[in-house]
Amino acid sequence: MSLNLILLVSNPFFDAYNQSDYLGKLIFILLITLSILSWIILIHKIWLISQAKKLSQQFWETFQVQRLNPLSLEIDNTKLKIKKSPFQDLYLALKKNTLEILQKNRSFTGKVDAPSYLSPTDIDFIQAQLISQVSNATKDLEKNLFILSTVVTLAPFLGLLGTVWGILNTFSEMQTVGSAGSQSVLAGLSLALATTVLGLLDAIPALIGYNYLKNTSRDFETDMQSFSNEMLASIELQYRQVDIT
Repeated sequence: MSLNLILLVSNPFFDAYNQSDYLGKLIFILLITLSILSWIILIHKIWLISQAKKLSQQFWETFQVQRLNPLSLEIDNTKLKIKKSPFQDLYLALKKNTLEILQKNRSFTGKVDAPSYLSPTDIDFIQAQLISQVSNATKDLEKNLFILSTVVTLAPFLGLLGTVWGILNTFSEMQTVGSAGSQSVLAGLSLALATTVLGLLDAIPALIGYNYLKNTSRDFETDMQSFSNEMLASIELQYRQVDIT
């Protein structure tokens, strides 16, 4: 326990913070806050996307069983033993719009018991609704990612600000006391170096995480589009009216 305390006290960042003035301490606090915020978003988003992919895979496997009769799939998460997923949202949007259009077409014919079909215009409408649903799901997955890109840009600038401020204090103390070995001069140099390192330690993980999450989100968007096309093909195969000449 005493060894850990000694290491903490002798930590260069801890020393630089203690020896800094009010502006230096504020820069330290801002950099540490940015680091904590970016790591929270990184961990949460990685968990969120991994869960979405896992649950969507489970729903895709469930859908394959009813692929030839897609509208017969009843969503009961208790029986399916899966949680809500983006693929499930896509299916619910497809089923809702398809049933509404089939009901509308059946009411126009005046024959309630007569079979109802989907026209090419109806299928285009359903496809547009699925595209909109995919866009909304992607937007939810990418929500708050702008904070990571902000950290990538802001953290190095804060580190640079601390560097400039530390060097400015160093030269000011050298002119005042006339000795390069004074404690104040060393404190200014410590601030200059420590904030630069902290700024880079904030920006590098945020940049890597942002690019990873963006690419993963785009890949999952492609998966959702493929699943939408697969469901739409099943609906079209079963309900599109065949033109017989």
